[in-house]
Amino acid sequence: MQALDELDEKILNMIANDARIPFLEVARKCNVSGAAIHQRIQKLQQMGVIKGSQYCFDPAMVGNGTCAFVGLLLKDPSDSDRVVEELKNVPEVVECHYTTGDYDLFVKLYAHDNAHLLSLIHDKLQRIGIQRSETMVSFHEPINRQMPICTQHD
Repeated sequence: MQALDELDEKILNMIANDARIPFLEVARKCNVSGAAIHQRIQKLQQMGVIKGSQYCFDPAMVGNGTCAFVGLLLKDPSDSDRVVEELKNVPEVVECHYTTGDYDLFVKLYAHDNAHLLSLIHDKLQRIGIQRSETMVSFHEPINRQMPICTQHD
């Protein structure tokens, strides 16, 4: 992977804080042309550093007030690719991670309420090859941010 320079880092930090910031404002703050910012953004997208852009909304405000993290122990760990494909068909699952420790997979999901959460776990997750699951409900998310960009090491 091509190394990021200071300008790349500055651009990434600005757009991480406000994805709607105009390129011309980024250019002004970086003391470069708007075209230079546009080229840098394109380069960062082609490198895969920038994976896309999206609007973020509050799940509770759109009817999904229950956030849960579910550790999944598979019946057959070699079946993980198929299970992940099945999880992609469950729209309430917003993240899935391969992990070390007690679980093969760890997912984050949103449900309307506890009854919906129970239905998701019982009717959807357990039917796709799960031996055991452990659910942790999140009461509140006090921190939700992008990872700061800093490629310079002390």
